[in-house]
Amino acid sequence: MPVPRFASALSVSSRSDDAFREVVAGLSEGLAGARPDLVLAFVSHHHGSAIDDLGPRLAQALGTRVVIGCTGESIVGSTREVENGPALSAFAGCLPETIVRPFATTAEAEGETTLRFEGMPEVHDPARASILVLADPYTFPAGEFLEILNDKLAGVPAMGGMASGGSGPGQNLLFTQDGVVEGGAVGVVLEGEIEIRPVVSQGCRPVGKPFVITGTRENAVLKLGGRPALEVLVEVAKGLTPAEQKLLERGPFLGLAVDARKSTFERGDFLVRGILGLEQEERAIVVADGSIRNGMTVQFLVRDAGTAGEDLGHLVRERGGSATDPREMGALLFTCNGRGARMFGRPDHDVGCVLSAFGAPIPVAGFFAAGEIGPVGGQNFLHGFTASVAVLGRRSA
Repeated sequence: MPVPRFASALSVSSRSDDAFREVVAGLSEGLAGARPDLVLAFVSHHHGSAIDDLGPRLAQALGTRVVIGCTGESIVGSTREVENGPALSAFAGCLPETIVRPFATTAEAEGETTLRFEGMPEVHDPARASILVLADPYTFPAGEFLEILNDKLAGVPAMGGMASGGSGPGQNLLFTQDGVVEGGAVGVVLEGEIEIRPVVSQGCRPVGKPFVITGTRENAVLKLGGRPALEVLVEVAKGLTPAEQKLLERGPFLGLAVDARKSTFERGDFLVRGILGLEQEERAIVVADGSIRNGMTVQFLVRDAGTAGEDLGHLVRERGGSATDPREMGALLFTCNGRGARMFGRPDHDVGCVLSAFGAPIPVAGFFAAGEIGPVGGQNFLHGFTASVAVLGRRSA
């Protein structure tokens, strides 16, 4: 089998033409002049009107037929995270014996409660397929889209993120080799010998013990183990160390067990959801997820910079970096726009964790997203405050 090849390139030039030339030159050098099968590009809003034809220009300059990309508040490229400055980053791959099938999906309301999706990704062999998707947070209901994928394409991992940097509808841009796309989502299906190994680092650790939900109302947890949920939370907090209590006060989270068959839980077994508020009258906990139900196992979680960094490095080493020669791999990093220097106190944290986990330089590109897409427990979800890493490489045996 021919060897897969990946390349990434970053320019921080504020001059759009210069940035384009630098990125194309970097990709061409990294691929040794080979024509890529797929290019992904991520660009800051500083480049303005130049974004309109960025996709077609990349396709023509690199000789590829498939380009997808989006705008980002901050941009990830090679070894850097460029926060709040001009940046253009791109990732290219030569994917032998792999079909690259692009798609563009839109959502329309049918009645008051039903959504209809047009242009869903086409998958012929789910056992050998992976999906990359970029979407507009203002025009695309990613959660509902992923529910359909989980139902129709069970076990097929979807990775990506929501375009960011804009403050309202029409300000986040998606583009392909044909130009800017008006809202919705764009993506590709990879089907064949090159796979995506998903790494989803939610950056939380459990405190206390697991509980079973025994009472709910919409997205409010009323009872845990037959007791008022707020009462249980207070009891858990009392049993924590002072440092853990501060973390819980700063931002409590609830982990929803994805696999109901499990009785013991490890890292990655919980879908992390924020606690939005407390209802004193009903002694309930309001959760940022409408899918909670009676019988679901949950556990309280805390997050801090140390936990988030350790979790990301561990998961990349465990799930992404052990099976293939790093020289034949690449990675796409979709990290939350609430992470970065504001969370870790220093720049380049997440991309640094990814690179150090491999122990060798690999091509990396991505952006700070307004929501990250990736699987937990074999099901695809939309996340927040997460680092989702799509590791591309030869399919493992």
